[in-house]
Amino acid sequence: MSTTPEPSASSSPTLADGLRFAFGTLTVLPVTVRRWDREAARVGMLCAPVAGLVVGLGAALLGGLLLLLGAGPLLAAVASVAVPAALTRGLHLDGLADTADGLGSGRPAEDALRIMKQSDIGPFGVVTLVLVLLAQVAALTEAYGESWAVGALAAAVGATAARLALTLAARAGVPAARPEGLGAAVAGVVPVRGALLVAALTGCAAAGAGALFGPYDIGRTVLAVVLACGAAELLLRHCVRRFGGVTGDVFGGLAETAATAALVAFTFG
Repeated sequence: MSTTPEPSASSSPTLADGLRFAFGTLTVLPVTVRRWDREAARVGMLCAPVAGLVVGLGAALLGGLLLLLGAGPLLAAVASVAVPAALTRGLHLDGLADTADGLGSGRPAEDALRIMKQSDIGPFGVVTLVLVLLAQVAALTEAYGESWAVGALAAAVGATAARLALTLAARAGVPAARPEGLGAAVAGVVPVRGALLVAALTGCAAAGAGALFGPYDIGRTVLAVVLACGAAELLLRHCVRRFGGVTGDVFGGLAETAATAALVAFTFG
């Protein structure tokens, strides 16, 4: 999206408005965003993990279906990685590549942002994409090799944690690097307490899902969420220092970084 939402004089956005905003901006699912203002963006970014859960369940469903049909863990893992890419039209992966090119350029902020806006992908972006996708497929292959249920859990938690990272990145105090674009639309819209509450709820939900498999998986799912948020936070702070704030590309890079960290956590032990 190319414009920044303006404050709305209408009534406060509902949960439905927030969910439409989250699904309409973070997925390609056929959802109509009826409100495009800062208040709706706030509720929408608080709902971002819900959109991630739906994406993750879709990834888990396809991976589990392929295993049921006799495919191996590697093919199931590739399919599970492909689903989030398809449901975002690859925008998060594109954002990751553009962010890598901007950071890798070593140029001042203005020049780096200009590089990120170019339509082509440079060498830093290509290498980063290859390594991240390999890491995601490798981690999910190991998870599916352990059992279809663990693989499905990893896919769901990874996608949810990826969108939780976006909620945290949209918190108050994080500036936008540009005056336009999706980054400017959502930068700073989420109160810090709200972001932390959503993070806590997501962690509890992950622990509850892990409890279905045993005590060890409680710790593993919580660790996945913590590592995802930690990795995304490190990248966020670096991008703010380098670019002066966040952009839509940075948000995409944060999502893929968080997803990868969460999936890798499922390989521990």
